Amino acid sequence: MHNEFTNQERAQVLTAALPYIRRYSGKIVVIKYGGNAMINEELKQQVMEDIALLWLIGVKVVLVHGGGPEISDTMKRLGKESVFVNGLRVTDKETVDIVQMVLAGKVNKTLVNLIQMKGGHAVGVSGIDGGIIEATMKDEKLGYVGQITKIRTKPIMDLLEKNYIPIISTVAGDHQGNVYNINGDTAAAHIAGALGAERLIMMTDIAGILMDKDDPSTLIPHITVEEAKGLYESGVISGGMIPKVDCCIEAIEHGVNNVVIMDGRIPHSILMELLTDEGAGTMVMKG
Repeated sequence: MHNEFTNQERAQVLTAALPYIRRYSGKIVVIKYGGNAMINEELKQQVMEDIALLWLIGVKVVLVHGGGPEISDTMKRLGKESVFVNGLRVTDKETVDIVQMVLAGKVNKTLVNLIQMKGGHAVGVSGIDGGIIEATMKDEKLGYVGQITKIRTKPIMDLLEKNYIPIISTVAGDHQGNVYNINGDTAAAHIAGALGAERLIMMTDIAGILMDKDDPSTLIPHITVEEAKGLYESGVISGGMIPKVDCCIEAIEHGVNNVVIMDGRIPHSILMELLTDEGAGTMVMKG
């Protein structure tokens, strides 16, 4: 295959990215990763490349990941049915064991491995490690689904200071030794807020917030928290988008500068978001 870029074009691309590199170098960016961008192997490789590249130019990346499809898949193999109430997985004692095994074990270490293959240095932890995420039971009907009560940033900051990419799986503990399954978006919002992150990037399976959910050309590039709240009332933000946008607003209220909801199915969307004029997805801002 002929090299599609001349060296001159390459150099132009890099110099165009320079102001953005300057803006984010040394800053904390939290990336929430999960869903379909995690299932497709090629996309997964590209996300890991983006993260390794950001790390190499000095961005302090914190990766928070879910793994719902992997959990469902493992449960099915073990002959256990997945039950959801309002988009949250009902989690009994046996299910929380599976969640811990899949998220803190398989998914977490796979991501660590991939980033290291791309030249980044990563350490995988769960929300239980160092007491990063503490939680209580959200609702007895849901079982071991956690409501976050505390985020400890010290273990994350320690890893960042030693120049590692922390990769955090969203399980949490409490003082009684219980383990809880935490919604990945909520965990990312709380962690980004506690870290005072420059930006939280939520990778999803949609282009961003759309005026018409069936028409990608109606993407809203920028929106304030107030405007977003208005779109709930008019029904533009509905269904599965509600918890996503809730998490964006929550992150901003917790101290994140801005939050981007973007399509994780687009190759290199993270780099497009952080290092180009165009950006990707919808940016939710304070006001």
